[in-house]
Amino acid sequence: MEPRRSLGWPILLGVVLIGSLVALTVGWVLVSIAAALGSSNAAFYWAVLGVGVALLVVVLAGVIVYLALTVKAIALSQRQSNFIDSVTHELKSPLASLKLYLQTLTRRSVPAEQQADFHRFMLQDVERLDGLIDHLLDAARTLHRRPSATEDVTELGPLLESVRAAVTQRHAAAEDCVRIDCGPGLAVKGRETDVEIVFRNLIDNAVKYSLPEPAVEVTAAAANGRVTVRVADNGPGIPLARRTAVFHRFVRLGSELERSTPGTGLGLFLVRSLVKQLRGKVSAKGRIGQPGSIFEVELPAAAQAP
Repeated sequence: MEPRRSLGWPILLGVVLIGSLVALTVGWVLVSIAAALGSSNAAFYWAVLGVGVALLVVVLAGVIVYLALTVKAIALSQRQSNFIDSVTHELKSPLASLKLYLQTLTRRSVPAEQQADFHRFMLQDVERLDGLIDHLLDAARTLHRRPSATEDVTELGPLLESVRAAVTQRHAAAEDCVRIDCGPGLAVKGRETDVEIVFRNLIDNAVKYSLPEPAVEVTAAAANGRVTVRVADNGPGIPLARRTAVFHRFVRLGSELERSTPGTGLGLFLVRSLVKQLRGKVSAKGRIGQPGSIFEVELPAAAQAP
């Protein structure tokens, strides 16, 4: 999922560092020889000293950049490891469940009522796999798509209602556990598919992390040519130090091997990427006086399409 990066910049930096070290070594040798021969040419010493200081600064700057790149690479490796663990778990769990039900149906006679339950559970596992594949495809399309200056208009009210119905059905939750307060005629600039992915991920996370008794509030309001949508949940919340990191690729709170909540660590990364392409902003906040989180999305307002 990581986009390919050119090796030209690291190679150029390495060549500059090696060249600077060679030049520093040669300069040190020349100064030592001049001192041994008893040279008293002050201009020579000042010139060599100036060049040496400049090269030393270049070397120190290069070392700092390489250190930053190393830390970034280690962090990315850890996030990718989390991603592999989560995807492996997301694939293995429903497949193991499907295998168990199919083996049971094949090896012995099962009453009709139990067969209906097995079929329902297997359908849920298939939908879980389908959702995982859709999530990965959404991420791939977002990562490799260039932002475009689209003037499409998306009406928020019907879109939020359809997202609520899909999310509550997926988690077998009551539809009224997600309350929507969106005035008529509110619309934003952007493709409907992009806006739908943004709020599907936010509302899905809000319900998923608030189970078994989710209470999610979605409010939308317009001001100064912008539409602000807030998605508030009653889940465990996000620590202050992690409210920016959760929007990075492959990031999830806790250990993948000990986590029971399904996910890949790509949902909020998708949200941030798409909101940025839509020329908007997204942030995570805590709820004052109660548990939970608030995700605030600000998008350019648009007149409702006729």
